[in-house]
Amino acid sequence: MKQKLTHLLDLGHQVRIVHPIALTRWIVKVNSDGEVLSRRRSPRHGDPTDVFAELVSFPDLVAHPGLEIHLILTQEEEYRCHTPNGSWRRKGWTVVERRLIDVVDTMMISAPGDLVDLLPADLPEIFTTEDIAATLGRTRRSAQQMAYCLRQAGVIIPVGKVGNAVRYHVD
Repeated sequence: MKQKLTHLLDLGHQVRIVHPIALTRWIVKVNSDGEVLSRRRSPRHGDPTDVFAELVSFPDLVAHPGLEIHLILTQEEEYRCHTPNGSWRRKGWTVVERRLIDVVDTMMISAPGDLVDLLPADLPEIFTTEDIAATLGRTRRSAQQMAYCLRQAGVIIPVGKVGNAVRYHVD
């Protein structure tokens, strides 16, 4: 995606990426006739910071004036049907379709400074990826992806180290 974006932006095109994030998802299991067998809420919940997992491949392009990223925060239903050769991870249940229930909110990222709004408000002035993970209640890996994207976009700067942990400051 980075090559395509770079090429389009170099040609002077305006590019808008729309990235949906399911804040709440209901898993609906149906039989082969389409009759609903069960409906439950998924234990996984999305968060606007999930966009950093996608931005890792092109964090430096966020600063380009021709690029906009729209985050659409949604509620959705995921319909699953049992098939003999379905996904072994879901014990034979295959995702048939996803249906949009509601658009909860939208966020726009048009400049690197907009990414700072995704950092937690109660983050210390000098912080590490461990601080980000603890404050957001996310994994260390997702906090490292956030820090990498923010650093490449020029939003945060490294100010030192404690052991192997890099300490950052919002620029």
